[in-house]
Order: sequence, then C-alpha cells, then structure tokens
Amino acid sequence: MTEMICITCPKGCHLQVDENDGFRVTGNGCPRGAEYGRNELLHPVRVLTSTVRLTGARVPRLPVKSSAPLPKDHLFKVMRLLDGVTATAPVQRGQVLLHDVSGTGADIVATKTFPAE
Repeated sequence: MTEMICITCPKGCHLQVDENDGFRVTGNGCPRGAEYGRNELLHPVRVLTSTVRLTGARVPRLPVKSSAPLPKDHLFKVMRLLDGVTATAPVQRGQVLLHDVSGTGADIVATKTFPAE
C-alpha cells in the first residue's frame, strides 16, 4: 500500500493505492484523484519548467516549459539538453524551441515574448 497526497486540485486528498489489488485507490474525493493515484505509480509524469539562454534581448534567460507532461525518468535528460539551447530574440510566447524532445512527443516552448533589442 502506497500513500500519497493528490495534487490534481487544491483539496489535497490523502490517497492510498493498493498495488496488490489492481492499483485500487481509496481516499480520493473525485475520479481525477483515482486516476492520479494509479498513474503516479504506473507512469509518473510532470510538466517541465525551466529557462534557456537568450541572446539579443534585455534579459539573459528565457522561461520555457514542456508542451505536455514528460515521463518523470526523462526530466534530467531533458534538463541536460536545455543546457545547450540558446534562443535568439525576437521570441514569441508559444514558439517551439525543441520539437519532440527526447522522443516524448512533447515540445519545449517559450512562455514569454521578448522583442529584439
């Protein structure tokens, strides 16, 4: 039995997931909590937020995020990839900087617009 706190909504239900009973979830206040509990043990994912270097703008870093949740075991690999990325202004919010990062199907996109200086 694994215990965790659901992060799907602000309520923060205390979940119990029974791996020996088909990953049955108890303690959830809604169906999303049950789905979260099962997925967290079977295939945990996270949206990655970070920054990359930025040239040609007033600031040196550009905030970015993954366009979809990434498998948790890929996060450090993707972070290492981001160390080598440099964007050049102008950059538009939503602009894809890396397509299908690490074969996950998710893109790395800019989360802020910066005009060229």
